[in-house]
Amino acid sequence: MATPSKNLQEFMEYVKANEGKVTAGTGGVGTPAHLSAVYFRQKTGANFEIVHYRGAAPATQDVVAGHIDMNFDQAANSIPQYKAGKVKAFAVTAAKRLAAAPDIPTVDEAGLPGFYMSVWHAIWVPHGTPDAAISKLNAAMVEALADPAVRKRLEDLGQDITPPGGEGKRPAPSREPAEKES
Repeated sequence: MATPSKNLQEFMEYVKANEGKVTAGTGGVGTPAHLSAVYFRQKTGANFEIVHYRGAAPATQDVVAGHIDMNFDQAANSIPQYKAGKVKAFAVTAAKRLAAAPDIPTVDEAGLPGFYMSVWHAIWVPHGTPDAAISKLNAAMVEALADPAVRKRLEDLGQDITPPGGEGKRPAPSREPAEKES
């Protein structure tokens, strides 16, 4: 079912008017798309079916094909589909617009204030990795993210870039587990 909606407000009305008929695809149970769909239900009071796929790519393929109605996906996956005219983008789930798609409003601008969902990426190493190796990896990441070509490419993909450790500060390597075991 293709939505006739032109913006997020119209889409929210459409979902409510078609309760139980609208479907949202996810990349699987517990994924950011799944949590976003549940959060969207809570924030809007709309009821729709959530369909879990074996990854974000099959869910996106079914949105493009018109087999499901919506998907909450990462910008890097969705912007190419949006720019190709294959999907509609009603809003980004952030407080600011994406440099890669400045014509897409934020959820605040589109009428669903505070509906923020974000996904971030990190590099993980096994527990016990030597401090020198962690420092070397961190330095390489700082250097790569300082490269204007790398920054531009990531920005074009819809990625916000935060230097490791925040505003360009390198975090001290940590040997402590995230939580103390009892």
